[in-house]
Amino acid sequence: MTPAPRHWEADVLLRDGRTAHIRPIQPEDRELLVEFYSRVSDQSKYYRFFSPMPELSERDLDRFTKVDHRDRVAMILTVAGQMIAVGRYDTIRPGYAEVAFLVEDAHQGRGIGQLLLEHLAQAGRERGVEEFVAEVLPDNQAMIHTFKDAGYQVKSAFEDGVMELVFRIDPTETAIGVMEQREHRAEYASIERFFSPKSVAIIGASRRQDTIGRALVRHLVLGNFTGRIHVVNPSADSVSGMPAWKSVGEIPGDVDVAIVAVPAESVQDVVLDCAAKGVHGLVVISSGFAETGEEGRMRQRRLVGLSRSYGLRLIGPNALGIINTDPDVQLNASLSSVMPPRGRAGFFCQSGALGSAILEKVQNRGLGLTTFVSAGNRADVSGNDLLQYWEEDDATEVVLLYLESIGNPRKFSRIARRVSRRKPIVAVRSGRSSQGVPMGHAVRKISAPGEAVDAMFRQAGIIQVESLEEMFDVAQLLAHQPLPRGRRVAIVGNSDALGLLAADAANSVGLVVNRQEALGADATAEDFEDALDAAIDDPEVDAVVAIFIPPLNVAGAREDVANVLAAVGEQSDKPIVSTFLGTEGVPELLRVPDVAGSSAGRGSVPSYPAVEAAVRALAHVVEYAVWVRVPQATVVEPGVNDLDAARHLVNEVLMRHPEGRDLDYGEQNRLLAAYGIDLWDTYAVASLDEAATAGEALGWDVVLKATADHLRDRPDLAHVWRNIDTPEEMADAWTSLNTLITEPDRAGFVVQRNAPPGVPVTIATMEDPLFGPVLSFGIGGPLTELLGDRSFRIPPLADHDAQDMVREIKASPLLFGYRGSEIVDVAEIERLVRQVAQLQHDLPQVRALQLPLVLAGAEGATVLGASVRVEPVKDPRSDWFVRRLSTMPGDTMPD
Repeated sequence: MTPAPRHWEADVLLRDGRTAHIRPIQPEDRELLVEFYSRVSDQSKYYRFFSPMPELSERDLDRFTKVDHRDRVAMILTVAGQMIAVGRYDTIRPGYAEVAFLVEDAHQGRGIGQLLLEHLAQAGRERGVEEFVAEVLPDNQAMIHTFKDAGYQVKSAFEDGVMELVFRIDPTETAIGVMEQREHRAEYASIERFFSPKSVAIIGASRRQDTIGRALVRHLVLGNFTGRIHVVNPSADSVSGMPAWKSVGEIPGDVDVAIVAVPAESVQDVVLDCAAKGVHGLVVISSGFAETGEEGRMRQRRLVGLSRSYGLRLIGPNALGIINTDPDVQLNASLSSVMPPRGRAGFFCQSGALGSAILEKVQNRGLGLTTFVSAGNRADVSGNDLLQYWEEDDATEVVLLYLESIGNPRKFSRIARRVSRRKPIVAVRSGRSSQGVPMGHAVRKISAPGEAVDAMFRQAGIIQVESLEEMFDVAQLLAHQPLPRGRRVAIVGNSDALGLLAADAANSVGLVVNRQEALGADATAEDFEDALDAAIDDPEVDAVVAIFIPPLNVAGAREDVANVLAAVGEQSDKPIVSTFLGTEGVPELLRVPDVAGSSAGRGSVPSYPAVEAAVRALAHVVEYAVWVRVPQATVVEPGVNDLDAARHLVNEVLMRHPEGRDLDYGEQNRLLAAYGIDLWDTYAVASLDEAATAGEALGWDVVLKATADHLRDRPDLAHVWRNIDTPEEMADAWTSLNTLITEPDRAGFVVQRNAPPGVPVTIATMEDPLFGPVLSFGIGGPLTELLGDRSFRIPPLADHDAQDMVREIKASPLLFGYRGSEIVDVAEIERLVRQVAQLQHDLPQVRALQLPLVLAGAEGATVLGASVRVEPVKDPRSDWFVRRLSTMPGDTMPD
């Protein structure tokens, strides 16, 4: 029997935000299947088998549990070790399979059939199945909708009282969109339950003053939590004046969220108690997990597996906690005594130590938060989950992320691209230069360069900043001021020196100073008002930088100018940043009251202690505003790509070479041709006779060159002989190159026709274990490598990404007529970039692809060479065509 692939097993999230486990069925599941079938209603059995079938016979049990995982595939869904659903397909003929499901009645309506269909369809695609057929009774409307709502093109027929539904299972854009919408709803639901609990249990609450459990109780009470607080301590009768329960199970009524602060070795027992009680989620403050070493990693892996197997979501372990400042909730379930003011930003971080400092900084700046999560080791709930929640949370207008690691960057990029269209995301990423992560964070190694990660952030519209200070600088501008419409700024101030500094800073970050008002040291509030009004009314101005230093001889100027700034800021449709008295944050004098109860309302003018900080923050926001206004649709060349032919070629090679190998010239040519890329005719030659024959076949006017990597990277070695027109000239070229090149037998000589002149460029992709496909572009030659002058993107590309890649390298003027040279066909280069990106996106088996020399000329581009490595996919990309929760490396699914 063919073993089932490991990646077919996964933890999944159901529609209501609870978890379950999906895996291929095994012969050992007979008893589970019998117990499951006994709980299914007679009507559900009839819908499945079209006849009364009260029990499964021994023959049925054998047929349903013994499958080959190829032509007959079955998946089961389990919660708390019990089977709650089963789905299967049976191949009828090559490429065509019948699919069916059975879901326990108590769990119907939780989106289980849709999940099973997704996973069976992906398994079918991997096994060569192209179409599913399902036979359904007409009154089984729930099952009919399961198929029709999946995003596939379903054809239906009616015969003998049975509906037959037939559909192709290609991962179409519509089907993927449906899957992503369901993923979004489920992940939002799972996080929303954490932030709006009606009751919270603190497990590990203590009567001793200096304990974590006692601090958690105190912070919940002093934060004025509007729900019920329960304390659990088996050794005490009361804690902080509240009755203490021996276990969670003894608590009367429901418990939505449990805050866990017990020793690490006791946390698993708490999980079982909470599961039996029906708790939705756990916030594990306890340390002693992956951050402590291998033993802790194993303990953390068991904790996550146990929690998910019982349907619970988990924040932590080693977490600081969670906060919701909503007046209807007032939840401070954290170790921080600081309850930040109500604001417009949601904050996610991983480090508990930094979390406390962050909350104090937020309070000092008057920024305010809607919600806060410090996820510690981020074993389950991650920044991706919080992005799904904040996208729907109307109170959150700005998202702030402090990231020490990214477990699933492809999913992060996909979600962030969507969220950024509506709400700005500001992120600090630690370890950018070292690519290192804290010990407790279990993620796969990144082989892609750091510049590729930065490119992914830019593609997703994320405002990436260098420090927490800069994050708050940008956040307070986004939270309180409108987005600018362009890069043009006006500088208004009463300090000539600071005005010049502001202008220099603006020019250095790509802003254009279109207006500068130097009001003088004795300027009055009325002077400021007139100058600010004129700047805002100026159609050539998109944003204003206001500078105020109090004059020594004018009493009351501070309050008067503040009133002017606040009034103008409240009414302006253009953003205003200020250096007001050198203060930081949103000073009380510049705040506009907010009817929603936030610490500072829309129109409040943020202040920065230095004009350079104000201008940098404004520049970040300008770049985001530009990104928002650029269409983000992805582009695939119409009528060019032949994905079926490319897949057939790759699969054909891997069938003969299961370990993978480099493609030869003919295979490279076929693969690239499937994506509209013409590879220049090339003849590999090992002798003078072969070289002369190749020259004759090409009609002469050819080149002889060495292509081995160790020569390609050595500009000091002469390894190309051009303009060869006769056998005699070929003999001269062969003799000369064999004399000049050390070890000529390793030179990899080839003969090609002379190519039209042009600028050499390189296009390359690789398949990163964590990021999936990574694309790079640059001018050819050693200087590009020496200076690192390459641009990067993560496919799939938006329509403008190829244009940006070509233009953002420092050597790009060479393509646009530098020093009077000919302007090359940039549109063709952009097309090649898009096509290579699409190929790598479509085919994860392509581990590396390089076009090392493309000559870009005035009338097209010539692809002179290629190298392609194909290998089997041992693990699917982290963002595949099915919904699944991430796991730690070493488990059955990719992180």
